[in-house]
Amino acid sequence: MTPTRLAPAAAAEIARTCACFSVRKATRAITQLYDDVLRPSGLRATQFTLLVMLAGMGPISVGELADAAVIDRTTLTRNLALLEERGLIEIEPGEDARVRLVALRPEGHQAITAALPLWERAQAALAERVGESRVARLRESLDAVTGTHSPAATAPPSAPSTPGKRRRRSPSR
Repeated sequence: MTPTRLAPAAAAEIARTCACFSVRKATRAITQLYDDVLRPSGLRATQFTLLVMLAGMGPISVGELADAAVIDRTTLTRNLALLEERGLIEIEPGEDARVRLVALRPEGHQAITAALPLWERAQAALAERVGESRVARLRESLDAVTGTHSPAATAPPSAPSTPGKRRRRSPSR
């Protein structure tokens, strides 16, 4: 007969070994750290990341941005609406009316520039908390999990971008 309740020891073992639970806890902790440090800029960590991706990738369709950020379109659309309301991005129809293109406005570039020292402080705080080598290994491991590593998406925001260059979608998606 199958037990109707999970034994406390089994529950503790699942919580201790579940990769999903561990990653979600770490995600919440890291996001909170970055949100706290970025607060003076008026940007949340997710918003800063999207702006940086747009700076590196140039005008891009919502679908391509969702794929590159590994985020569902509904969540992405909600985040983009907030950035558009603040005048940091613009969303316009593409050549195909079904496609919407997202582009960074000059105000978006200014927001990145203003937030960059705060982001650097958040990066340093995380590295101080867990160590530079662990942060590097964490990024490598997470890139392996998501199957992503785009120089355009991960280049420092101050790096010049090449107009018109876009990250190609992998054939597996």
